[in-house]
Amino acid sequence: MGWSDAYNYLRGSVAAKPADDALPLGARIGSLVGIQQSPLLRAVADGSLIGLPEAADTRIVAVSQLRLKQSGGLYRYYLDTGDRDDQEKFLQVYQNASGEVSEIMYCTQLARVIPQTVEDQDAYTGQSGAGLGDRSYTLWRQQLEDDPGLDLDLIFGASDGLDYWRDAGDPEAGFMPPFTGTEVRLDDASGRTGLRQEMYFMPYVRQLRGGGHEYLLITTEIIHSVNGDTSKRGIHVDFVIGIPVEQQRIVIQ
Repeated sequence: MGWSDAYNYLRGSVAAKPADDALPLGARIGSLVGIQQSPLLRAVADGSLIGLPEAADTRIVAVSQLRLKQSGGLYRYYLDTGDRDDQEKFLQVYQNASGEVSEIMYCTQLARVIPQTVEDQDAYTGQSGAGLGDRSYTLWRQQLEDDPGLDLDLIFGASDGLDYWRDAGDPEAGFMPPFTGTEVRLDDASGRTGLRQEMYFMPYVRQLRGGGHEYLLITTEIIHSVNGDTSKRGIHVDFVIGIPVEQQRIVIQ
């Protein structure tokens, strides 16, 4: 696929429009984003792992659509792509089959790991019937001890681990195959730069002390091309924390 045709792949349209045209909430690459931080501050006080927006996190630098073989549309508006050793930050927007925005989450990358063995890859893609897609996932305190930005005493309290529960399928089922699909990320309005990757995705959730919810989005990403270059391949697993934010708390201009 020529990268100049990425918009046709992303949106299923042959119209000659900018690659970031007609996205939910009127978002465009370069749009300014304002987020009322009270839900995020409340989540942090209740022990969330979410990272708060920084002063520079005010502009959409890339947009993508996740095609995960489900109804509706799932979009990511990146405030930071994480390509320069920073952590990803994005708004994840779900548009239902009726075209209405029904969920928005502010998300920050917690960690990225690279599977080292075939067994690891099978676990992170659910190919062996276990791993990504299991009923629950436990995040251990020792896994985060090297992160100076986290108050582990506030987050973990007296516990050694945080238990998240799969937010999809039958809650009683021990395993559910992860969602699969593709992400095409566009880094400029013409669609000339960005990346295309295959995805294995599963959302997990836990209840915070104050009653709110924190999501752990685990995504295995297999890169197929970067800026149209198919030689730049790789595989990694992203662990991302998401906090729901009401639509009226977000302004995109």
